[in-house]
Amino acid sequence: MMPLITTVKPENATGELAELYGKIEAMRGRVSNSAQIFSASPELIKQQMSFIEYYMVKQKALSMPLLASIRMLISDKNSCSYCVDFNASILINMMGWTPKDVEAMRANPNDAKLDTKEKAMLLFVLKAVRTPHDVEAKDVQALRDLGHTDGEILDATNHGARMSAIDIIFDAFKIEKDF
Repeated sequence: MMPLITTVKPENATGELAELYGKIEAMRGRVSNSAQIFSASPELIKQQMSFIEYYMVKQKALSMPLLASIRMLISDKNSCSYCVDFNASILINMMGWTPKDVEAMRANPNDAKLDTKEKAMLLFVLKAVRTPHDVEAKDVQALRDLGHTDGEILDATNHGARMSAIDIIFDAFKIEKDF
């Protein structure tokens, strides 16, 4: 099934889009459907690449397992199977989690295979994204008490909120699984 908007395959990309695809391929090994869905707007590809680079390379406080857990659980709630499966595969294939570890976390985020500090952040982000009006000063203070900075709290919450936006794009335009 093709996505509902026209996408450009890597072999058909020219100009700026071809350059961006080259950078994506260098970073990820291939140009996945999750990148091609943005091909109608090269500026959005740049924003998405910058977002990924920030969380994967520049910021150091939030671990890959925490970030993948945030993305997977936000996407699970949003019923974005592409993103759930993609992030589950990161946890299993790159982080050494078992399928049972992933399923346990999906069933109950308190069972995430994360340390106390990271689990608290995960649970906070889920609350902030799902029910933002329920977040209270004591929730933020609890994270500070565990040693999180306000920047880390904002970074993690932004990561979860942006994931909701990505889920909407992928589901609205019917992205095809390619992994």
